[in-house]
Amino acid sequence: MGFNCGIVGLPNVGKSTLFNALTATQAAEAANFPFCTKEPNVGRVGVPDPRLDKIAAIGKSAKIIPTQLEIVDIAGLIRGASKGEGLGNQFLANIREVDAIIHVLRCFEDGDVTHVEGDVDPLRDAETVDTELMLADMDSLERRLAPLQKRAKAGDKEAKLLAEVMEKALAALQDGRAARTVELTDEQKPLFRSLTLLTGKPVLYVANVDEASAATGNALSARVAEMAKTQGAECVVVSAAIEAEVAQLADAEDKREFLATLGLDEPGLNKVIRAGYKLLDLITFFTVGPKEARAWTVHRNARAPEAAGAIHTDFERGFIRAETIDYDSFVTLGGEQACKEAGRMRMEGKEYLVQDGDIFHFRFNV
Repeated sequence: MGFNCGIVGLPNVGKSTLFNALTATQAAEAANFPFCTKEPNVGRVGVPDPRLDKIAAIGKSAKIIPTQLEIVDIAGLIRGASKGEGLGNQFLANIREVDAIIHVLRCFEDGDVTHVEGDVDPLRDAETVDTELMLADMDSLERRLAPLQKRAKAGDKEAKLLAEVMEKALAALQDGRAARTVELTDEQKPLFRSLTLLTGKPVLYVANVDEASAATGNALSARVAEMAKTQGAECVVVSAAIEAEVAQLADAEDKREFLATLGLDEPGLNKVIRAGYKLLDLITFFTVGPKEARAWTVHRNARAPEAAGAIHTDFERGFIRAETIDYDSFVTLGGEQACKEAGRMRMEGKEYLVQDGDIFHFRFNV
């Protein structure tokens, strides 16, 4: 099951440096000139979750396997991208394929790193990207809406429902608002998702600051945080330069000591990954045994068979029941056997809604 976030922003704001640190590779060439990234680089990152370590210790598991997110480093955008300027068409096509957007904004001054607009202004940069995405969405909707409205007038009920959603989204865009701000009914939400609008995707703003501001942020990152708040979006402050250094340290203790000297208790990347996970409205369930303790991902409100299918399609197809223990009981009582004896293991059926932190053992028959 793939869940991915695309890293976007103007050229030279630190996207590829952040990607390299996230994936602990040098897969994305980081250089001081526009369009350094032409083809999207893809990497997978483990989602930090201290619960998994506790479960593994109790279960005496030989291996620990976190759940993962896919991160896509997308080419830098410039003004006119919606009309094909720069690598505009490619940029927009790549964004359309991701589930959520990590929008990197430069919040540091550095005369050695060129800014495509000539000076540093993260709110202007955000507006540049957002405007191009909105223009692309408006163009897409305007082209698709007219023939759909004709079908709706001719009595096509499905066309009428979809046209209503498109009209709502177009009105928001014409008013200067992203499509994700539109209020939708439960019936309209799947139709909205089917439109794959660029501004319909959830957004996480990453304020990329200088090393001295990594722990507290600065005036520029504060402006980004305020903007995100008004949009109902998430915002995380990191120093991509620091994260790149941390990623090169192999020893966990060395990493902790290095971060401590900067007033940080964990890598900023952990915050980015967790925020991206939250952005996609995902939850985690676990499986545990002597061979491995493992975290798995499903969307919130997934039912037990879907969780089983995240492990293997056969598990979902032949689902019988899920032996279920909540995380708190597992840790407090000290494992599966103790939970069984205390009556804390439940047998859940096909309609059970998975809860974050559930520990499952699936029974199935194929």
